[in-house]
Amino acid sequence: MTTKEALLAINITARAAESTRAMLGQGAKIIRYKKGKYIFCDKDDNEAIYGVIDGTIAMYKLSTLGEKRGLFIFGAGAVLNEDSLDGKPASTDAEALCDSIMLVIQKNVFQSACARDAELSKAVIESLAMKVRRLYHLMKNTSNNLRGDKRIAAKLWKLSRDHGIKTERGTEINFDLTITTLAEFLGSQRETVSRQVKTLTDTGLLVVQNSRFIIPNREKLLDFFEEF
Repeated sequence: MTTKEALLAINITARAAESTRAMLGQGAKIIRYKKGKYIFCDKDDNEAIYGVIDGTIAMYKLSTLGEKRGLFIFGAGAVLNEDSLDGKPASTDAEALCDSIMLVIQKNVFQSACARDAELSKAVIESLAMKVRRLYHLMKNTSNNLRGDKRIAAKLWKLSRDHGIKTERGTEINFDLTITTLAEFLGSQRETVSRQVKTLTDTGLLVVQNSRFIIPNREKLLDFFEEF
């Protein structure tokens, strides 16, 4: 894939004018990251904007005790760090959950492109707004207002919506997902999440095989976490 093609594969830059994409391409390159590698870390002085061409990236924040707290899981087309356009260091960790391909654009070039292309700037604002709304939902779902197994069901339903592929057994979340990672995104203990996942599998709402989570019936899972 060329950088020209990659710019069309990223949701934000695809909306830019052709001349703007040509400008971005002059300050862009494609980099491959192995599973488990960090794209960037909290407090890094990022000089680039990262877009996901292919793969799955987890965004984390460390607690005061050094524990991972999951924020987002992004797939192809997403931009990871628009917030770094304010010139401040990175505020999260970004880790590849599988072998991934990134489009890396020099930040100063991206900033200049935004200054000349209103549609690109609008796309950045809308992407940031989407993340803010998702953080609001995250705060609600990590509160004590929702029972643990229902929080897990809600998270898996959303992951199956955003990263699901159709199989004979149902909708499979298309990347390896461990109980540890799931616990990090729920702010719960691993042992607790493991028990609650077993409850969901015992009731037929979930199938777990070789680090792959399969939702046999997404509508039933939705009914489960929405019922009072």
